[in-house]
Parts: sequence; structure tokens; C-alpha cells
Amino acid sequence: MDRAENDIAYVLLTEEQILEKVHDVGRRISHDFEGKDPIFVGVLKGCFIFMADLMRCVSINCSMDFMAVSSYSGTTTTGAVKINKDLNSDISGRHIILVEDILDSGVTLNYLKNYLMVSAPASVSIVTLMDKPSRRKADVYADYSCFEVPDAFVVGYGLDYNERYRNIPYIGVLKPEIYSNK
Repeated sequence: MDRAENDIAYVLLTEEQILEKVHDVGRRISHDFEGKDPIFVGVLKGCFIFMADLMRCVSINCSMDFMAVSSYSGTTTTGAVKINKDLNSDISGRHIILVEDILDSGVTLNYLKNYLMVSAPASVSIVTLMDKPSRRKADVYADYSCFEVPDAFVVGYGLDYNERYRNIPYIGVLKPEIYSNK
């Protein structure tokens, strides 16, 4: 076991559980957006592994783009969302599927959904790997969610703490002593 895995208190979701749910969500999206040619918009950096797996499970014509935003300081949201990278695509009249790793407070996704609506897309839907409703501060909900998770600090499968742990292939709960002394 390497240093990163020593920092994990326990495995919340195994790689197999994740891939099974991602496949199911990909099938649902393919059904719901058949003939609509949606644009999947990934919210970087956390979504990148989830989005790659999800895109391989979608069987419809679609395209993708990415946005990079920041709203966290350490383990908590600042409440202020900053767009570091905007879309390269014209989304006017297009169906948008926002792809996020975790829907936590909802502040970022609420901001992004409202931001994208200004460009007059046909629709904006949200797909998230994990939903943590116990921490919701904004009135935003996922249209597609793989897992509802408890209020714990999770890492792996693209999610990080200080840019570490993204490469762990499962979702683990980070030991509190790793982030509480910072």
C-alpha cells in the first residue's frame, strides 16, 4: 500500500460499483437525448475521469467541451465562483449536459447553470457522479446521479484534496487528520 492509500480511512465506492452506475447513467442519457446531439460540458478538474468513462457509455451523437471554475479553499466552498476557462463552443439552441464529479453545496453548479442559460441553450441538465444533499446551500438538483453519499470528505476517481488522490481508482473517505491540520 502506498502513501496515498494510507491516507484513506475507508473505501466508500469501489471501482466496480462506480463503473456499473456510470454505465447505467450513460444508457439513460443515451435514451433521453436520442436525436438531440447534446454537448457534454465537463467542470474541470474533478470531472475528467468520470466524464471519460461516461462518454464511452453514451451511444448517441454528441460533442464535448470543458469549463474550469474555482470556488473552494481547502475543504470548503468560498461561495464565490470564478470561471478560469470558459467554453469554446456556441451553445445557443443546443442541449447542454453539465458533468460534475460531486454536487455538494450546489453553489458552483447553480452559478454555472444560470451562467449558461444566458447563452440560450435548448436545455441544461446536470449529471453528477455523487450527490451530497446534506450540504446543499443552493436550489439545484442533479438530473442524473450515480450515487448519493454521506457528508464525508471523499477523494479518488478524479476528486482531490490539494491536487492529490485524483488517480485512486475508487472513492475513498480521506482521514480527517490529513486535512484538519492544514
